[in-house]
Amino acid sequence: MATSFRTHTCGELTEKNIGNKVILTGWVHGHRDLGGLLFIDIRDRWGITQAVFDPNLIRPEEMEAARSVRYEFSVQVSGLVRSRPEGMHNKQNPTGDIEILVDSFKILNPAKTPPFMIENDSTASEDLRLKYRYLDLRRPILKDKLILRHIAAQEIRKYLCSQGFLEIETPLLIRSTPEGARDFIVPSREHKGKFYALPQSPQLFKQILMVSGFDRYFQLARCLRDEDLRADRQPEHTQIDMEMSYVNIDDIFGLVEGMMSHLFKAVLDVDLSIPFPR
Repeated sequence: MATSFRTHTCGELTEKNIGNKVILTGWVHGHRDLGGLLFIDIRDRWGITQAVFDPNLIRPEEMEAARSVRYEFSVQVSGLVRSRPEGMHNKQNPTGDIEILVDSFKILNPAKTPPFMIENDSTASEDLRLKYRYLDLRRPILKDKLILRHIAAQEIRKYLCSQGFLEIETPLLIRSTPEGARDFIVPSREHKGKFYALPQSPQLFKQILMVSGFDRYFQLARCLRDEDLRADRQPEHTQIDMEMSYVNIDDIFGLVEGMMSHLFKAVLDVDLSIPFPR
């Protein structure tokens, strides 16, 4: 994950890296000033690493800047990876056996005091968290859900591709073809009085693909429907959309059961017994 700003992420350093010179970037997750030594926990989506500031090893202006940081400042540190002192290891943290002895420090971006703590047990109201969604998504409980969704999507692709499917994107701007709900309408700037519709599903396009000889198609399709919000209705959703030629219902059952079995094992390490009861 090395870039011009960092050599490692905040979640990958271990005792194997002791003695290495590294550069980390991230947000300030914790700040402890003991009068002499200063400790700053730096967080990115990969994890948290503790940085130690010794005023004898860093320039005075950088030490002053480090003492001024607050929660959620974006910072960059450079230093040497070392083992934590005896009795100071944190086994709850994957990087809890090491710390960074900082020799260079930079504030990349200051931050105002956030309206709530970036923690799973935040007591902030839902309205407040939605207003500051970019902060809410830093909380592990939401971050991990997005990562889980990404992993699931990749495993779905992996399985369907192994079964001979082609992932093909179908158009989003189409002619209105009313189905079970109302279409979202997109007026055309170029053609006065004309409009496009957003697809409720890729139904027509995947049927065209079958006729064209693409006998196994799929996509993670975005579907949009101009409906009232209800428990089982959303204006937009993503679905695993697929189509096959020359199959019967048992072929479809078998394929979907295999996909779900693969997905649960790969993502959750749960074994599903197939075929499912019918």
